[in-house]
Amino acid sequence: MGNSNSIADGLAAIPATETYVWYRKFMMEYPSGLQTLHEFKTLLGLQGLTQKANQHVEQVYNTFDMNKDGFIDFLEFIAAVNLVVRGKMEQKLKWYFKLYDADGNGSIDKKELLNMFTAIQALNGQQTVSPEEFTSLVFHKIDINHDGELTLEEFINGTEKDQDLLEIVSKSFDFSNVLKVICSGKQPDTEKLPSNHLTRLVYRRRQ
Repeated sequence: MGNSNSIADGLAAIPATETYVWYRKFMMEYPSGLQTLHEFKTLLGLQGLTQKANQHVEQVYNTFDMNKDGFIDFLEFIAAVNLVVRGKMEQKLKWYFKLYDADGNGSIDKKELLNMFTAIQALNGQQTVSPEEFTSLVFHKIDINHDGELTLEEFINGTEKDQDLLEIVSKSFDFSNVLKVICSGKQPDTEKLPSNHLTRLVYRRRQ
């Protein structure tokens, strides 16, 4: 089974009865007890993705695959559920940071942020603001020492202080649709990034 500690660290445990319900649903969907990347994409109704969109989905999948065996098992899945259902915002932001930090070196550079936001736009089809402009304004707002890299502390503090940016980041990696799909058995609705928050971010940057 996968090591889920880095996702579930510090979270209150899901009650045993609720865990059992999730276990039954997971095993009904995946009798082998393992979910593949292809099944993850199928679950979310993601077909015919661009290369950039595929990269984003694979990055999300890989953060849940804690032992890097190429599958998501139930312990890894329930750790992700625990994060979504019970995780505090700071805990979620740590996970978001890990997603942006593609090379895992402990900081986010402009290329990583640009590539991830490009992938997010390719996935949801929204072009309210260009990835280049989004990357520029994010670093302008929260790169405190102006070294061209965002540390975990800068990312968490800067995002928590800006409601528009927090909303954008949260919607970019909203895992709740996965839970809804497993519960209902229906394909999720495609949810766009909150364009009003993007617009306000750009407007304030230009002032």
